[in-house]
Formats: sequence, C-alpha cells, structure tokens
Amino acid sequence: MRYALMFPGQGSQKVGMGAELRRVSQAAAGLFAVSTDVLGYDLAELCERGPAETLGETRYTQPALYTTSCAALEALRERVAVEPFAVAGHSVGEYAALYAAKAFSFEVGLRLVRRRAELMQAVAERKPGSMAAVLGLDAESVQRCCEQARSEGVVGIANLNCPGQIVISGEEAAVAVASALLRDAGAKRIVRLPVSGGFHSPLMAEAGDALYGDLRDARIGNPDPPVVVNVAAEYCRSGQDVAPYLTMQVSGTVRWEDSMRLLAGDGMELAIELGTGSVLAGLMKRTCPDVAVISVEDEKGLDTAARALSGT
Repeated sequence: MRYALMFPGQGSQKVGMGAELRRVSQAAAGLFAVSTDVLGYDLAELCERGPAETLGETRYTQPALYTTSCAALEALRERVAVEPFAVAGHSVGEYAALYAAKAFSFEVGLRLVRRRAELMQAVAERKPGSMAAVLGLDAESVQRCCEQARSEGVVGIANLNCPGQIVISGEEAAVAVASALLRDAGAKRIVRLPVSGGFHSPLMAEAGDALYGDLRDARIGNPDPPVVVNVAAEYCRSGQDVAPYLTMQVSGTVRWEDSMRLLAGDGMELAIELGTGSVLAGLMKRTCPDVAVISVEDEKGLDTAARALSGT
C-alpha cells in the first residue's frame, strides 16, 4: 500500500493529548521525558491535565503538538515498520514531518519549535491580529474580498485547507471588514478562531526573519522520504531548502489542499494522521475522498494503523 504520514497543527490541541500514548508505549513516554529536559517544564503533565487556557498559549501549544505527533510516530514504529513515500505537516506540524523524514533529531526539532512559538507569541502581543475560517466560498472570491478590505489594514489568506474551507488572517479591523464582505459574497459561515494572533499573515514576517537564524544554524539533513512543504505544495528533498521554506511558512499561506492533491496524484492510497485529534482526516475527506485515513492518537488508532501497514 502506498501511504503518506501527516501531522496536525495548532487548533488540534486538547487536554489529555498524548496521555494514552505514554501509557502504552515506552518510546512515546521517552520522548515526553526528553521534552522536559529540553523545555525545562513538565510538558506531559501540561498535556494530560492542562489547564486548557495554558495549553492554548502558543508558546506551549506548539511544543505540545510537536512532541505528541513525534510520540505517536515512535509508538507506531514500536509495532510495525513505517516506510511512507512522503510526509506532510500542517503549519507547526511540518516540524514533526521533518522529524519523521529524519531531517533532524527530536531535540533539534523541539528547540526550533520552542523558538518559533516564542517568537510568534511575542509578535502577536506587539501586533494584535485575528483569524477566521470562511466556509462555502472559493479561493478567488476570498482573495478578492481580502484585497478590498486592505484599506483597513493587513488581511489575507492564511490556510487553503480543503474545498470550501479557507482561513483568513491579519489585523483585527481588516479581518472584520473582510468578514463582512465575505458574508455579502455568499459565505455560508464565518468562524472566528480562538488564536492569539494573525498567524500566517505578513504580521508574522518579523517572527519568520528572527527564526531564520536558528534554522540556518541547525543541523538539518536531507528529508527522506521527501516532505511536502506548506508554502509551495511541492516536495522538499534537500536539507538546504528547509530553512528558507520554514521561514516563509511563518507568514505565508498553508497550501494544504494542494499538498494533499499532490500526494493523491502520486498514488497515495492511505494517509496516517499522527498526533492528536482528527482534523486532517476531516480535511482529507473533503479534498480526496478516495484516500483512506487513519488517525493515531491512542491505542485504538495505533492498532488500526499497525494492522493496515502489516497487511493483517
């Protein structure tokens, strides 16, 4: 079976994430133990018990998502050989994808994610922004409304998630005006997202620029298998390209729909979502309904994925 791995991003976090993985997998528990050494606080305790408000802060959310995704991968590797033809991650999930592709160690990835999260939260505090999911409109219509709203400030497309689901991001006033225009243009629904800033918009360019130095200095190898990168929706096979791609990703558009179509066009029969929740599984059903999806966040998911990969 030709399959790919995918890793969720911010918005998938929830209290209890990773707890069952730690209980059923020594490898997963080991990664959480390493995370405490790297981060200087008990990430496993925060993930399992919260509070939700703290877990929802960007500086904690992103390390939690990265660690849980990597833990799910290692728990699966304990049970079965894992040899995908490609990997992909949504926003911060791209770091877990690069770990899965052996581009860097768990510790290197976690330090980069911590730095990314701290920079993004700091910029969000200085440059307040917001995000909103737009349901039921095509990208051209959303882009047009964002362009009309830019007289009020920064606003643009942050995520192209799946047909009929697009996220906009930017300054509060501009997002509000764009939302009104989108309603008039026929959007079925507009949902404000519970985030602390205008992520994946030009507001975050400062964070990306600051992150570039850390990425440039990190030990990053060639991804194997290749990683489908968010900003280009194309395969990255060279470690030299990783730093520029991840820098652009902070303020650039996440082209998730195009990324999944690329994988499906190259023969993907199964996608395995590793981490917490099933957000990416839902997006896949809307984008490539013929592709089977398994979400792995607990023992049941591990068993299902292991059976699928072993052919039993």
